Amino acid sequence: MGTLNHPLVEDRMISGEGTSKEKWLQAFEEYPLDSLNLESLHFKRVVIVAPHPDDEILGCGGLMQQLMAQNCKIIILAVSNGTQSHPDSNKYSPDELNILRPQESLAALKCLGVSEAVERIELNLLDGQIHCQTTQLWQGLSRIVQAEDILICSYAFDGHPDHEAVGKIVQAFAEDRQLVCLHVLIWAWHWAMPLDPRIDWHRAKAYKLTEEQLAKKHEAILQFKTQIEVDQSTGKAAILSPNTISRLLMPYEVYLSDSFSHVF
Repeated sequence: MGTLNHPLVEDRMISGEGTSKEKWLQAFEEYPLDSLNLESLHFKRVVIVAPHPDDEILGCGGLMQQLMAQNCKIIILAVSNGTQSHPDSNKYSPDELNILRPQESLAALKCLGVSEAVERIELNLLDGQIHCQTTQLWQGLSRIVQAEDILICSYAFDGHPDHEAVGKIVQAFAEDRQLVCLHVLIWAWHWAMPLDPRIDWHRAKAYKLTEEQLAKKHEAILQFKTQIEVDQSTGKAAILSPNTISRLLMPYEVYLSDSFSHVF
């Protein structure tokens, strides 16, 4: 995660405690989503475009385990190293975060048990400013993405400016190359409500995690100590609060498909 509030997100501001995990689980009981079609993923190369180190785990920590089981090659494209997540901190400088946050991501991938299936590539764009670096992101995608790849990225209306910038650019790139693109919800679980009209629920598919997958995802999230610990030097709360982590550990990951994703 990076800085949260930004005028670009308009009515999707992240503040307070957000919608509870219990409300989301009740909504899934009352209005179940269709399941993500996993058959179409066998032996595919999947490129997960993560705005910050941790977004690939928070969004796709369960699905990545399944992708490995289905003999998929996973590319994690780390758009930024999340160096701006602790402004004015005496505990974590940008230079330190540039080292620590990728290390946390690698440790998390080991917890998931997917390291051998993953290639991690860093673009080193500046977080908080990704909307100003769209050309660099497009060029990075052009270098890395191959024909027939499946793209997964943050939702283009996720409520975090970096998540939204990545979602919009990856979506445009996928349309240009006629590639399948799935958007994963991360911060939307915080600001949105069940049946919220700001989310295209008609395009949503759910991946249900097994208990083992969920346990490994939980262990993986705990590797992001820079994000889950209070910064005593600034007095600021943890970026990933216990409530946020609990909500991201629902037994479902939700992906929104695009016009080329009818197979899902």
